Amino acid sequence: MNLPLPAWVLVFVIGSMVGSFLNVCIHRLPREQSIVFPASHCPACRHPIAWFDNIPVLSFLLLGARCRYCRRTIHWRYPVVELVTAASAVAVAARFGVTAAAAVYFAFVCALIVVSFVDLEFQIIPDEISLGGLVVGVALCAAIPSLQDTASRGLAAGRSLIGALVGGGVLYVTGLLGDFIFRKESMGGGDIKLLAMAGSVLGWKLVLLTFFIAPIFALIPGLAVLLLKRSHIIPYGPFLSIGLAVSLFAGNTLLQVTGMEETIRLIWMYYKPW
Repeated sequence: MNLPLPAWVLVFVIGSMVGSFLNVCIHRLPREQSIVFPASHCPACRHPIAWFDNIPVLSFLLLGARCRYCRRTIHWRYPVVELVTAASAVAVAARFGVTAAAAVYFAFVCALIVVSFVDLEFQIIPDEISLGGLVVGVALCAAIPSLQDTASRGLAAGRSLIGALVGGGVLYVTGLLGDFIFRKESMGGGDIKLLAMAGSVLGWKLVLLTFFIAPIFALIPGLAVLLLKRSHIIPYGPFLSIGLAVSLFAGNTLLQVTGMEETIRLIWMYYKPW
């Protein structure tokens, strides 16, 4: 999408501000704290953060990565999340334009960012993101049916529900097989709920694509953990999120290039659930 440079700068700035809020979610959701109250404060000394110390990325640099009051180190995650979110805002606007659907896709990417960083640190995926996002995803598809490539609100809601069932179902069955093979839990419930949420937004084709490509991103880190820690357990949420981001931006192209599109089309024509 062609926008003047000031507009792109504005999108980047707004994205970084959203990233600042995502940092609040990443810190507070796994600790079961409110993301609204109290206002932003230093996690170490709990001193309220003034607005001029809360400017995305810039304040981190100007403060030398330290709290103004207690001088404790500010976690590197804060500027990284802000930059990733800002870049995501630009990428979504470039790929999908400035539309209602683009706003939904940006919110979806933001959810993936929160999930990834929470899962990396705590090995959990908050239900507020997965289950809450599932309900919101179905509702948004009904309100914006173009998300499911249709003009019918009812059909869009139905396809959204199918996407959720396929996304959650394929990981659930995989988990059952893994449990049988390894004799221990092999797939976290949070991952299952995350892919169900994603299916409610992206539809069943793209979550199936994600199911196949996410392990590619997890392969090398998984081998590293296996060799270094003698464990096969890794937080899978970040790799699912990467796969979902790839599916969002390039999924339809990948389906065509790999030939999966025709296979899925034949299955769809045969089954015709909607």
